[in-house]
Amino acid sequence: MSEKQMVRDAEKQAPPPQNQSLNGRLLFAIIASAFGSAFQHGYNTGVVNAPQTLIETWIGNVLSDRNDGKAADKSQVTLIWAVAVAIFCFGGMIGGLCTGVVADKFGRKGGLLVSNALVVVSAALQGVSKMYSSYELIIIGRFIIGINSGLNAGLTPMYLAEISPMNLRGSVGTVYQLVVTISILISQILGLDYILGTAERWPILLALIIIPGIFMFITLPFCPESPKYTLINKKKDIEAERGLQWLRGTIEVHDEMDEMRAENEAMKVIPRVTLREMLSNPMLKTPLGISVMIMLCQQLSGINAVMFFSTKIFNMAGMTDDGAKYATLGMGTLNVIMTLISLFLVELTGRKTLLMIGFSSMFVITVMLTISLMFVVGNTIVSYLAIVLVMAFVIAFAVGPGSIPWFLVAELFNSSARPLATSIAVGVNWTANFVVGLGFLPLQGLLGSNVFLIFVVLLALFVLYVYKKVPETKNKTLEEIQMLFRQESYK
Repeated sequence: MSEKQMVRDAEKQAPPPQNQSLNGRLLFAIIASAFGSAFQHGYNTGVVNAPQTLIETWIGNVLSDRNDGKAADKSQVTLIWAVAVAIFCFGGMIGGLCTGVVADKFGRKGGLLVSNALVVVSAALQGVSKMYSSYELIIIGRFIIGINSGLNAGLTPMYLAEISPMNLRGSVGTVYQLVVTISILISQILGLDYILGTAERWPILLALIIIPGIFMFITLPFCPESPKYTLINKKKDIEAERGLQWLRGTIEVHDEMDEMRAENEAMKVIPRVTLREMLSNPMLKTPLGISVMIMLCQQLSGINAVMFFSTKIFNMAGMTDDGAKYATLGMGTLNVIMTLISLFLVELTGRKTLLMIGFSSMFVITVMLTISLMFVVGNTIVSYLAIVLVMAFVIAFAVGPGSIPWFLVAELFNSSARPLATSIAVGVNWTANFVVGLGFLPLQGLLGSNVFLIFVVLLALFVLYVYKKVPETKNKTLEEIQMLFRQESYK
């Protein structure tokens, strides 16, 4: 038995066969799953920024009409708008925590299609909100699309990880964050006041989420379910092999099938992974701790704060409101370009290396940004330095911390533990996003630009954590990755 294991390990460590490359069918499956899902995550994150003033004015008019023409209280309007914005993250928390149940019951592909039905409901509610003079429909619609986005954030990286060859796992996993950045940029462009950012057209802006939803309904059914799910969860060996052959574009998939069958046999002697088992078994607890911490590192790194503060920094540099708006678009474009570059870097340098480069750079940049903001008023040179630092911060985030956390979870667990681990990690990510969204403005009001000192401390801790605890998973099989945790648990 040990000799067979040695042979299997040697085969796994051998160079990937030629059929483990990107082909038309695999590319189709990546686009069908990622575009229809990650687009909702990014678009609905950024779409509320541009039309904020327009929608707040409309909410005030609705309240006034309901009170027989009495002027609406500004604080009430602000509260309603804050709820409409924040409810998206709250829905994401719920969707993220439901990922495991949905992934096990409907499958990875099946779960995405079930979740996609929520897009239709949300688009309809938000699209008719102005017609029916009901801001409640926007709140409900954003809550529903939040649930969809939370599910997508767990299901899509899981599906992408399970359909990808080992040598492309990192690059394919990065696609989710790439689509998120693209969709944020698209929402910013469409929200310009000469496109859809007008008093008449903003409902169309909110309802456009139906387009990627329709795209997914048309394309994803042509793709196979995750072969691992089909084999391990559904116990359908032949169907799993057919799915793998479709994805690889060849019938020569014996090595991958043998590896999945070996994983399936190993899991037969392991009891079903429960939450209690996840939190108590060192073999599961360690990778879960890493998954949760990496998600916290991403959301608490200060990226959302820098994005929010960027417009004010641009204004400080003497830019007009329109100039600041276009500078923000430039920042979004830079984010897309660097995420695209990271798609290639992740397989060249590795996950841990890019995380270290990203968080270390963000730490240095945040220190410099904090100092520059102390002297920015009335100093043109320092103002432009602050703009450069904001852009550099976005680049550092996009290099690794923006994309790697989404697929790293899927790499650290086997198929039985992956759905539950993903649920916990994605739920933590959305919860942290929600907390940052609620807490940053009060902290910024209290501390001013010194609020970035909080992120300086956090980033220093994140760099130390990644260096000490996060393993490198580049070109490693699941067995090799789990061996690292097995050794760790015996220390």
